[in-house]
Amino acid sequence: MAAGSGEERARHWQYEELPGVDLLRARYVRKEFVRHTHEHFVIAAIAEGVEVFHHRGADQYAGPGALALVNPDTPHTGRAGVPEGWRYGAVYPAPELVAEIAADTTGIRGTPGFVSPVLEDPYAVGLVHQVLRAADEGNALAADTLLRVAVTRLLRLNGGMLPQRQVRTAGARIAARARAVLEERMAEPPTLERLAADLGTSPFALLRAFRQVYGMPPHTWLTDARVRRARRLLDAGTAPAQAAADVGFTDQSHLSRHFSRIVGVPPGAYQRERKNVQDARPRLLLPSGTWQKRQLSQTYAPAAARERTTAENRTPTSSGTPSGSESP
Repeated sequence: MAAGSGEERARHWQYEELPGVDLLRARYVRKEFVRHTHEHFVIAAIAEGVEVFHHRGADQYAGPGALALVNPDTPHTGRAGVPEGWRYGAVYPAPELVAEIAADTTGIRGTPGFVSPVLEDPYAVGLVHQVLRAADEGNALAADTLLRVAVTRLLRLNGGMLPQRQVRTAGARIAARARAVLEERMAEPPTLERLAADLGTSPFALLRAFRQVYGMPPHTWLTDARVRRARRLLDAGTAPAQAAADVGFTDQSHLSRHFSRIVGVPPGAYQRERKNVQDARPRLLLPSGTWQKRQLSQTYAPAAARERTTAENRTPTSSGTPSGSESP
């Protein structure tokens, strides 16, 4: 089932045999993703066109044969870099799954993450699209195997340890307290002035501290957080209109507008896909021993192995903890 109109189409779904992983196929031309974050890793494999996304203060460009890689809780945007837009497939593995794979297959210590937001690797791009194809076919063994091979390869070529959380300053403590208030009062948040007064600071001091810690102003963070919570409600079966009210949007159309600009599909289409369960699974096609050896030989190729030492000693430019900053 696809969502969208005209030249644009997208499908955002889950495969029950890949728990903790979101899947996406999309082609966008006019779509512009506002600044947002993900709780999971973003591994987006570009098939056609060019995607531009603002990440850590600079525009990044990913074209055919490249992957856009974003660590959890890292603010970024997204838009077309060419008139014809871009087509891609993406997997969004949970941090726990990436950490498990890193512990099994790499020497990365600490919390793993990606170093560069763009990596040119046509082979890994192909692996991501094969994961999506296997999920479509109900081939659980192939989907799980390919996903693990892809993540291993990307960590070996472009992985490192995420920076540890920085020592909290007074401003960071205020930002964290403000975030807690907004999470608790999501449906009826205070004004910036009221929030600052309650925390014993000025509006501009709070705004500056919040942007420094979370990479976006409080109102942008709140919209992102509302969409995250709405996703959980939709996953649990809550109707879109009720989910909108529960998280503080004025109505379903208000939710739909922001949901589409962050997730890439409307909430109704998102929920329909999440509800789809394969009642009659296709016959499981088991990868042959030769096929598996070929995949692993590519992943553990000498070139990748040579990159490993360098990658493991690098520090990713984006953190899984919201301690960095990004200019608006």
